[in-house]
Amino acid sequence: MSLPRRFLPAAVVLPLAAAPLVAQSTKADSARRDSVAQSLTPFSVRATRSTSNIFAAPLAITRVERSQWANRAGFGLNDALGAVPGALVQSRYGTSDVRIVIRGFGARGAGDRSNAGTSRGVRVLLDGMPETEPDGRTAFDNIDLGATESIEVIRSNASSLWGNAAGGVISVSTVPNVDQPYSSMQFQRGSFGLQRIIAQTGAPIGTRGGVAYTSFTNTTFDGWRTNSDARRVTFNAGVVAPVGDATRLRVHLTGANNLFHIPGPLSAQEVAANPRQANATYNGRDERRYNRLARVGASIEHDFGDNQMVSAVAYINPKYLQRSERGTFRDFTRYHGGGNVAYNRADVLSPTLRNRLTVGVDQAYQDGAILFYNLSPTNGRSTTLRDNKKEGAYNSGLFVENELLVNDKLGLTLGARGDAISYYYQNYLNPKTNASKRFAQVTPKLGTSWRFSPTHQVYASFGGGVEAPAGNETDPASTFGQDTVTALNPLLEPIRSFTYEVGTKHVVPVGDGNGFLQSVSYDAAAYLTDVRNEIVPYRGGRFYFTAGSARRVGTELGVRLHAAHGLRFENALTLSRNTYEDYRVDSVHYGNVGAFANYRGNRIVGVPDWFYQSNLTWQPSSAPLGLSVQTGLQGTGGYWADDANSVRIAEAHIVNASVRADRILTVGGARLSGLVAVENLTDRAWIGSAFLNPDVVNGRPLAYEPGMPRTVMVSFSVSRGR
Repeated sequence: MSLPRRFLPAAVVLPLAAAPLVAQSTKADSARRDSVAQSLTPFSVRATRSTSNIFAAPLAITRVERSQWANRAGFGLNDALGAVPGALVQSRYGTSDVRIVIRGFGARGAGDRSNAGTSRGVRVLLDGMPETEPDGRTAFDNIDLGATESIEVIRSNASSLWGNAAGGVISVSTVPNVDQPYSSMQFQRGSFGLQRIIAQTGAPIGTRGGVAYTSFTNTTFDGWRTNSDARRVTFNAGVVAPVGDATRLRVHLTGANNLFHIPGPLSAQEVAANPRQANATYNGRDERRYNRLARVGASIEHDFGDNQMVSAVAYINPKYLQRSERGTFRDFTRYHGGGNVAYNRADVLSPTLRNRLTVGVDQAYQDGAILFYNLSPTNGRSTTLRDNKKEGAYNSGLFVENELLVNDKLGLTLGARGDAISYYYQNYLNPKTNASKRFAQVTPKLGTSWRFSPTHQVYASFGGGVEAPAGNETDPASTFGQDTVTALNPLLEPIRSFTYEVGTKHVVPVGDGNGFLQSVSYDAAAYLTDVRNEIVPYRGGRFYFTAGSARRVGTELGVRLHAAHGLRFENALTLSRNTYEDYRVDSVHYGNVGAFANYRGNRIVGVPDWFYQSNLTWQPSSAPLGLSVQTGLQGTGGYWADDANSVRIAEAHIVNASVRADRILTVGGARLSGLVAVENLTDRAWIGSAFLNPDVVNGRPLAYEPGMPRTVMVSFSVSRGR
């Protein structure tokens, strides 16, 4: 792996700087240190299923609070997750359509035939319920940062906890933590026609942490590229409340109406000539997605005595999806439903031994019809029906995990999960292609950790992973009319992976709290992931098949410094090397019988060797108008857009800045706040994302998705109670 020389000092100095600070902190009183450290750190996490303490789980976990993305527009998850080491989140067109890669998982989830507007390989939860579909794909229609309170990211391979497509986990919560009624209204205006309205209200229920809340967002965006406009409306409502002394109930309702157009990829020559243009084919077809969906779900937790708890979740998620895609108009009517039940038991075995057992089962099912029509002369739905299919997917998993804690220091974790993933495809116009397929996998987990203090942990872990092929990969030919033999690709098996990881987390108050530097926190991890049955494209993605193997090796570092006068310095750096260990394919040699391309040793498509983000915030408590200033730098190394390593995406470094005033005016308990944010301050030309293994037209690969130029966003909000 390589890193530009200008970044080597930061890569070396940041981790080394923590060492003398840690030594200095050990001179302070231990009780004071732990107390202050705990006040600086969000301890409770729900994404681990069985562990509620971020310093107890032998996993790489990052929690992001609402305040950390408050100075961004908040349209896509990239605004919140840029400071998470190991997580690469790229906005494709400035909308909610993002590409997410965590330690290489999800890398192939971009491009034309990988479905715009979706990701894969990374499991996404919203209020504890899956946005990820049973086949492993995730759309982001329901997720808006304007309605989000916090995000937990598990960067470790988490299939033993969450099953299929859990190379990482992103758990989004909309539940506010409030002790009084509140309401707010925010108005945003920005470059290229960005307009957002965000309304929220809520109130506590009872005296034991209950809350009822609602949020509404309405976003429109003209787009900076041709055919990249979007509009989205989301609604969230929820009730979290105790029912009696031993029961807690959570009810969530969410819905979205999301229309976004897709400008498509360009060649390097087209980017140089005019990066605002759309791909001519995409523009001519007015390629777009119009998704309307809702979800209602509930969860309940009940305590049986002091040491046992049973929890249950159930949800139903109807969807109506329309697409203009690859020369056809497509109507999807889908129903995604499921739930889980888990049993937790905590026992004190002796004065020095504690044990926690978690056993549970997950069920998820999705079914529905897909109707294919010709495009009308106006790129709408014609009256000519070309195909009528049914696609069903069922995912069932049973998991068990046991944690043993010795002397409140040494933790030992052992777990396993068995998953069965089934696909059922029917074609009502051509029934002979009907097919079903079942994948099964057991994934283990083994971890150990040592807690030097309540806020200092080192850990090591080994975990397995499984990722079944997604729906468009099991469909053997994306070119219409070629799939006349079977509806399910016979060439595919699940991706199987094994991750070995070591890491440490530490929060360190410095000195007596009266000096310039007041605290340091860091999160460092190193990992090695071996992947078998890597799914790769055949004939440019018209088919997919199972290749040999791949290896991913990386290190991650997150450092946060808190200083006097409201100064805060946040850094995230990821270094990795991702290579194919075994990959032979003949589809690059049409008409040449017996000829193969061997990509062994090539870099894995779509994953840069390094990326980083650094933010410096000044927010003094005594500043007039509640003023704060933030400046940031984010960068991504170059990476390959094709498995042959012939199409290169250049590195990029982007500067962002913002000025915020939290108390412009206060009248009768209501507060007026304002924000001015500038992204890509230097107006750098760059490539924001890429189509992977792109089509080559007239000898030119159509791979490049230009990044946003300089954008300005102005926001005003009126709030009461928060």
